[in-house]
Amino acid sequence: MSLSPQMEATRKELEDKNNDHKAMTVEGKARVRPRRRRPLFRRKWTLLDRRSFGGVMAMHLLSLLAPFYFTWPAFWLAVVLYILTGLFGVTLSYHRQLSHKSFKLPKWLEYTFAYMGVHALQGDPIDWASTHRIHHQFVDTERDPHSPSVEGFFFGHIAWIFDSYGLTEKVNPKYVESFKERDEKRKTFSNIFVGYLKYGRPKNVEDLQKQAFYRFIRSTYILHHFGLAIILYVVGGLPFLVWGMGVRIVCFQHVTFFLNSAGHLWGSQQWNTGDQSRNNWMVALFMFGEGWHNNHHAFEYSARHGLEWWQFDVTWWIILFLEAIGLATDVKLPSRNHMQKLAIQPKIE
Repeated sequence: MSLSPQMEATRKELEDKNNDHKAMTVEGKARVRPRRRRPLFRRKWTLLDRRSFGGVMAMHLLSLLAPFYFTWPAFWLAVVLYILTGLFGVTLSYHRQLSHKSFKLPKWLEYTFAYMGVHALQGDPIDWASTHRIHHQFVDTERDPHSPSVEGFFFGHIAWIFDSYGLTEKVNPKYVESFKERDEKRKTFSNIFVGYLKYGRPKNVEDLQKQAFYRFIRSTYILHHFGLAIILYVVGGLPFLVWGMGVRIVCFQHVTFFLNSAGHLWGSQQWNTGDQSRNNWMVALFMFGEGWHNNHHAFEYSARHGLEWWQFDVTWWIILFLEAIGLATDVKLPSRNHMQKLAIQPKIE
């Protein structure tokens, strides 16, 4: 892929920032000690914690009805929605485009894919991108929102989403006292449809906050899930509701959670990233190429995660197709020089 001088300069700037981040991470990790974990059930839960827990439990309980409401149409509905919300919504839109700006799309297509991601029930785009950018900035340190290396597997896998006070402390420390005060007075959550205001206005997602579409999704987030649930029930009854909401959401949530947990514990490391990220082929298989996590942490700006020909990366194939038909532009990839600098094995085939 030939690059214009401007794009080459942009990529060089990204590589320099990436290398600076790796250096800061390595230095920071030397000072980090395992934090004293906030107990899951022996602490005061905020209203948002209880709502998050209730939502997750509701989906899990709904999914338990799957054997009793199995039909082939419901099964294939779940598969299609898994692909639309997971592949196009989360991995392509939320992660590679919105969080890392790995490529650009026309606004109508960007918003379409982002709206698909809303229905994965993993938070609105502003919340998701803010958390993820903090994860990369402070990976595997005490400020990492979900590091299993620092706070244990269970916390890194799922318990972190039930600790909104701890998350706010990591993502937007200056907002912590305001969050605590507002939660106690219930002002933050006076509107039951606003479930993700724990961060206030974090500075790391101003590019999304200034867009009316993402602000609208943030303020009406839960309504969209109720709307989809009603549509599925009207069209296909309980089988569509159980499989299209419960089974599909629970499966993709845990695949994503395994990326946060297993992706920092088990697998191989090809690149010297200074953190615990791992390439895990099984996570990559079920999460459309996201499991090449060490690759991603080495070159977080890259639109391609499966850097070897044999590394399964459906998300990259979709981006490549969108670029071929002129919809995806400014597609970022790591240079050979950058790869050689970070390679644990000095020779790049």
